[in-house]
Amino acid sequence: MTIAKAFLNKNRKKRLEQGHPWVFPGEIEKIEGEPQGGDIIHIVNHVGHFLAQGFYNPLSQLIIRVVSYSEVEVDESLFQTKIEQAWKRRKWLADVTSCRVVHGEADFLPGLIIDKYEDVIVVQILSLGIELRRQWVYDAITKIFNPRGIYERSDVPVRRLEGLEEREGFVSEPFDTKVTVRENGLSILVDVAEGQKTGYFFDQRENRAALKPLMTGWGTRHGITVDGEGYPRDAKGKVIKNPFWDGAEVLDCFSHTGSFMLHACHYGAKKVTCLDISEKAVDMARANALLNGFLHRTEFVAANAFDYLREQVKEKKLWDIVILDPPAFAKNRQAIEGAVRGYKEINLQGMKLVRNGGILVTASCSHHLSAARFVDMLQDAAIDAHKVLRLVEFRRAGSDHPVLLGSEETDYLKFAMYEVFDR
Repeated sequence: MTIAKAFLNKNRKKRLEQGHPWVFPGEIEKIEGEPQGGDIIHIVNHVGHFLAQGFYNPLSQLIIRVVSYSEVEVDESLFQTKIEQAWKRRKWLADVTSCRVVHGEADFLPGLIIDKYEDVIVVQILSLGIELRRQWVYDAITKIFNPRGIYERSDVPVRRLEGLEEREGFVSEPFDTKVTVRENGLSILVDVAEGQKTGYFFDQRENRAALKPLMTGWGTRHGITVDGEGYPRDAKGKVIKNPFWDGAEVLDCFSHTGSFMLHACHYGAKKVTCLDISEKAVDMARANALLNGFLHRTEFVAANAFDYLREQVKEKKLWDIVILDPPAFAKNRQAIEGAVRGYKEINLQGMKLVRNGGILVTASCSHHLSAARFVDMLQDAAIDAHKVLRLVEFRRAGSDHPVLLGSEETDYLKFAMYEVFDR
């Protein structure tokens, strides 16, 4: 069978050679052959030199998505090999039983997400090329993992940009979609059918572990002293019986199912206020607190974070640590300015709620918002809040969410921890 060829413009920016996995319509000079949507097409330069091959979709702005930089045959065995290689990479880099196994373009399976929740696999398909070969994906998953069940969460509007309808449901026999995953020594209940994205956010696993040194060492700042016999005493000299007297008071906003709250408690926080707009998410977070024995150190609020933060500022409430992990405000480049205003507002209010010398933990998962623009936004918020920020650590997504150099879209997560000082 003759494979169609897409000839790229001579004077284009050499993005493909720099590692970017997408070809846009404007980069193509001509197409030889008659490829159908979802077909494999060879990508060649203006003189016909082979560069890569990928999925073709004339309905999409991502007209070609790179699958391979060699002329290997794209068949079922290649899919199985790629998924096996991705799983081996995760086992090599992270000692985990639940994680993202395949991260789309960064694992050279464009538009395919595979998440492993212990013995349950969740699949999300975002490209026409994978859609037409989805049985290969399911067969490979069955052979490699022999899971209790496979659930598809292709219920995302971005599929419509590929000419696909949204889809969700069991791939074969129904099963209990609630799964308890293990992460950093914690048990976390996840519902793969109900949760956001594919049910949970694995990309923050290492970042949640990075909270550990921040959660203790607050007792003396609260006026607690330790006497000669090792007993903590308050300002009046009364012995404090709370074993977590040295822990931080934490506000966890956009908490979803409570993963940051759980880690904060696990690492010694004295009290965590858990906030999310979704009652269902709050209920799940409360169940996770109970599951891990943290219920007595947590409180739960179902409210709009913007409104709640402003109200707490008016009431002059303060916490040692404020955590802001909002959803992606910028769904596309056109939304970036509005998104920056939203990020600035929650960070400005969040900074005002941090005690002098306390910690702001803040994140953005909008890939349209660059790390540089994210930091600039924080600086603007700090100026308006009359605060000075001192960096503790700046981090990105975990090792199971690889980044391709040359593809800024794969480098989407920004995660920062700052000390906050009054100015």
